[in-house]
Amino acid sequence: MTDLRASTTAPARAGADALVLAVAPGPRVLGAEALPRPLRAALSPAALTALGVTGKADEVVRLPAGEGVRAGVVVLTGTGPVTGAAGAEQLRRAAGAAVRSLAGVASAALALPADDLESAAAVAEGALLGAYAYRAQRARTAEGSAAPLASVELLTPLARDRALGARLQRAAVLADAVNAVRDLVNAPPNELYPETFARAARDAVKGTRATVTVLDEQALAAGGYGGILGVGQGSVRPPRLVRVEHAPSRPRAHLALVGKGITFDSGGLSLKPPTGMVTMKCDMAGAAAVLATVVAAARLDLPVRVTGWLALAENMPSGTAQRPSDVLTTYGGRTVEVLNTDAEGRLVMADALVAAGDEQPDALVDVATLTGAQVVALGSRVSAVMGDDALRTAVLAAAERAGEQFWPMPLPEELRASLDSPVADLANIGDRNGGMLVAGLFLREFVPVGADGERLPWAHLDIAGPAFNEHAPHGYTGKGGTGHAVRTLVALAEGLGQGSR
Repeated sequence: MTDLRASTTAPARAGADALVLAVAPGPRVLGAEALPRPLRAALSPAALTALGVTGKADEVVRLPAGEGVRAGVVVLTGTGPVTGAAGAEQLRRAAGAAVRSLAGVASAALALPADDLESAAAVAEGALLGAYAYRAQRARTAEGSAAPLASVELLTPLARDRALGARLQRAAVLADAVNAVRDLVNAPPNELYPETFARAARDAVKGTRATVTVLDEQALAAGGYGGILGVGQGSVRPPRLVRVEHAPSRPRAHLALVGKGITFDSGGLSLKPPTGMVTMKCDMAGAAAVLATVVAAARLDLPVRVTGWLALAENMPSGTAQRPSDVLTTYGGRTVEVLNTDAEGRLVMADALVAAGDEQPDALVDVATLTGAQVVALGSRVSAVMGDDALRTAVLAAAERAGEQFWPMPLPEELRASLDSPVADLANIGDRNGGMLVAGLFLREFVPVGADGERLPWAHLDIAGPAFNEHAPHGYTGKGGTGHAVRTLVALAEGLGQGSR
């Protein structure tokens, strides 16, 4: 983990290897008035324009520091358009892009706008998120194996403010959580499978008061978890259902989270094309996000009970694999006709949703890389959220606070009929048109009824595209696993702890 500390040191006197400054379109350096006159002149709008610096988001330019600056190099990181003050997410991305570009460098001082708690916390969070690299499978001498930036000094007049210390601690916990998800998603599927994922969950809660319970294949069979068992029966690596809990003594609310944990998705007998399998180690990103959220809630000591359910299976073709037309009996007794074995995530989620709902939480949220239709509809950076209006709105508000992109989607009742089956309670696929919404409607069937006779408050997050970045790095996000949804879920839990949704 990159070391982070705050300091009131003037930018020119910071003794780091690199001094990072923010540039907005114009171009103009934000906070230029704090720089010594020679550097300010060297970074005038005219000089920046001559150098081709634009200030657009994700632009990072290195320049010699010049006279009067202790750092050896100045790094200019673009914020994109700024009206008034730079927004928190602009600062996160600008800091993250700069720090990501400084892999292999020992230290950097960040002189981005950080004059208030929100801005300072955003810069810190972005820096820690940008300082990530998955290096477990690389030789130290391999190309691209440079270590992330080792030390970050956040330059802010609030450095001695106790309130900032709490915000920086939260930023560190969030970054740890996001990076833990990235590690799990980036891990190769021959190393991360249901049994080892369950072991990783036990390791993740060490040092906290969170607890872990694991149901193996025998316990799943005894408990009637037919969805998870059906998906996992084609693999030599049997499935698991992992329950992780943060339980404070006097919780103000109970948030239950369910995560899809397909450690590798071949499609089963409904086999994917070879190119469609290349990134399918990421199909457990929902479960990883749920695990990291519970651990973060425990580390932050949130006054909310948070239970996480990780539905873990490997979806493989074999002589023992489930077949199209098989009928599974899920936990709770509902039957599902399997028409496509590549629509497997909803089957493992069905079991876990009912199990999570048995505890009658105040809110039930599931997270899954569920459908390719999500990527078609919203692209690779925006996730979908469906469900009850109030909880869906709360998720969107939490995402806005966290800086993650979600978009509200409907659950049209007319699509529900396409899930009807002539031989079971419902089928696992329906109308191809609106496939993301049909998948949401399927999951809704397994949300239990509460004590008031109404379905429990529920939201479904489809993160299929944003969970794994196959494209160029951007902001604080590199290639591979992104850790998407963790910050939103933590913000949602914090909102429940404050008595709001």
